[in-house]
Amino acid sequence: MCGIVGYIGHRDSQNILVEGLKKLEYRGYDSAGIAVHNGGDLQVRKAKGRLAVLEGQLEKQPMCGFVGIGHTRWATHGKPSDVNSHPHTDEKQQISVVHNGIIENYAELKEELTAKGHRFASETDTEVIAHLLEDLYEGDIVAAVRQAVKRIRGAFALGVLAEREPEKLVAVRMHSPLIIGLGEGENFIASDIPAILEYTRNVYILEDGEMAILTKDEVALTDLDGNLIRRDSTKVEWDLQRAEKGGFDHFMLKEIFEQPRAYRDTMSPRIDGDRVVLPEIGMSAEDIQSIRRVHIVACGTAYHAGLVGKRVIESLTRLPVESDVASEYRYRDPIVGEDTLVIVVSQSGETADTLAALREAKRKGARVLAITNVVGSSVAREADDCMLTMAGPEIAVASTKAYSTQLVAFYLLGLYLAQTLGTADATMVAEMLGALQRLPEQVESLLGRAELMKKIAEKFKHVESMFFIGRGVDYAVAQEGSLKLKEISYIHSEAYAAGELKHGTLALITDGVPVIALATQEAVLEKTISNIVEVKARGAHVLGIANDGDTEVAKIADETLYIPRTHPLLTPALSVIPLQLLAYYASLARGNDVDKPRNLAKSVTVE
Repeated sequence: MCGIVGYIGHRDSQNILVEGLKKLEYRGYDSAGIAVHNGGDLQVRKAKGRLAVLEGQLEKQPMCGFVGIGHTRWATHGKPSDVNSHPHTDEKQQISVVHNGIIENYAELKEELTAKGHRFASETDTEVIAHLLEDLYEGDIVAAVRQAVKRIRGAFALGVLAEREPEKLVAVRMHSPLIIGLGEGENFIASDIPAILEYTRNVYILEDGEMAILTKDEVALTDLDGNLIRRDSTKVEWDLQRAEKGGFDHFMLKEIFEQPRAYRDTMSPRIDGDRVVLPEIGMSAEDIQSIRRVHIVACGTAYHAGLVGKRVIESLTRLPVESDVASEYRYRDPIVGEDTLVIVVSQSGETADTLAALREAKRKGARVLAITNVVGSSVAREADDCMLTMAGPEIAVASTKAYSTQLVAFYLLGLYLAQTLGTADATMVAEMLGALQRLPEQVESLLGRAELMKKIAEKFKHVESMFFIGRGVDYAVAQEGSLKLKEISYIHSEAYAAGELKHGTLALITDGVPVIALATQEAVLEKTISNIVEVKARGAHVLGIANDGDTEVAKIADETLYIPRTHPLLTPALSVIPLQLLAYYASLARGNDVDKPRNLAKSVTVE
């Protein structure tokens, strides 16, 4: 999730690019760079670190020119470094590219271009685009871009400049956001509206498979075959603060709604037909076959993702899996050896307890696999293998899309291990992958019911205690739903395994106490319904979460919210969505600071 910006017009482009990147730095802050055409050739300046590093360089050596592109990076392919920073160019520096997204077939294209004599400088997938454009370029950059994007698979928003055509700026979108700003004698591109709001409020919002050819005086929209597209521009009425949140009132709500994109970005490069491919994992088949047990170690929300991961890996591989809170793990002297795979999960990659657990596991001889959202983080560097979630930066303290992409990572990892171990046949893997790829669309359908969750949350805003119950993976999701509610609404909340109610918890159920009952697991549905009946008998107000078409829960719950049907192991990726919305709207109804709950920090870097 990077940020791109571009300008063509009558003003100095450097300042406009830098100011635009400041508004987009929330999308990535591993590096920043700009490319400017100075009237003779393309100049590129880029640097690892926050945008301030680049600004310092530009103050000493300004770049002059009326057309340019800029980028702020959230590293995915290649560690944060000067050379991996954008913009990327071909060897002759005649074509410059900025890119937001993932090129799935970059390795195949890189091999082909290398065979033709191209030499690559970086570890990124983006540099492949610049070299491919050079290979296809015959004096018309628009034609070259059209040919190139038809050969690229993945998600991308591109801004392209050619040294020989300084009067043009070319942009294209496929599954990554891109908008075009319309000015007087100047035009703009950007990943998000805040980058250009200072200069114009008239925009085109590109759709997938659309290109824009910008000059200083006009913008032409086309499809990838060159057919012109007629569209009225949109006038943006947001103020700047709201624009930085994509029109949402809070970053948390924005990040909840970004989950379909985050799901796609995390899974799409790792699915090849009916198989999972994880090139980032260096374990051989023999290494995997030597695993005798798995430990999953994490904190908070990541720990709850690990609880789902435990069920997934055990079910698919039949390996015994333990889940541990990282702050307890190393102090219990865990039984770990060379036959143990330890999976550490951390959104930031800097969680102190998780990092300590990682080091303890390695000291004992285990192989450590990290699931993290930040390339180059301590956890990513110190683990033997690392799966990156493609959630993009998360600004709100309460984690939403990071949790969801951690679930996707566990699904992919479980299937990958099962493929290698032979514990899941090809048909079963293909069916589960098909269900996995339908999740983004199903999440979008759930997000369409946000207003319903808002109404339910309004009913609960004055309660002081709530309870969540479920069985199997529903219990794991109940724990995450309870945490989300308490951390931002400050309503006391607890999650219990539904079968444990009679062992003490029922004493807390009195008239009107809200109970959220997750009942999506068909194998234990009758048992869960019995537990719902128990809390109803004590006066609880029950909100049921059930699968589409399930009428039994609705017969006894006071209200029922349905999720689309999917594979039983995948239901957490759907059932968590209404719980996130419930927490958000409850916090809002109680007048809290949703994005910055009291006493909490985004990344816990001390024990």
